[in-house]
Amino acid sequence: MSFTTTAHLNFHGQAREALEFYQSVFGGKVTIATYGDFGMPEDVPGSGDVVFGQVVGDNGFQVMAYDVPGRSEPTPAGRTTRENGMTITTEKFFLSVRGETVDEVGALWEGLSVGAHVIAAYGPAPWAPAFGMLTDRFGVTWILDVAAAY
Repeated sequence: MSFTTTAHLNFHGQAREALEFYQSVFGGKVTIATYGDFGMPEDVPGSGDVVFGQVVGDNGFQVMAYDVPGRSEPTPAGRTTRENGMTITTEKFFLSVRGETVDEVGALWEGLSVGAHVIAAYGPAPWAPAFGMLTDRFGVTWILDVAAAY
């Protein structure tokens, strides 16, 4: 038996924009269905919001997202604090993307960093050829790194 685990992100009216952004960074195919597509009348607020959305790439990237019904405030950005000169991010989860080369992962970093809050700049790390951490403009915190040969 095998399983696949996919991150499912919750937004408040930003799911379409986020999915299209992630597709522009990672490539692949974006699929979006709205509440209206499943029968909600067009004149009801939220009928154009995403009830099911995903990006699936040939490179293995996959993420799902939807708009929480009845919520219209933007998704809050990540919370960070400073302790002993270090930036600490307090989130329940991060999305981690690991690639094989510095250039390959660096290109993803460049795309995700548009409008983002950089927590740790992308570059060499003691445990990996390259590592970086940021909270994107939708409030999702990402860790990007290059696989190290152990």
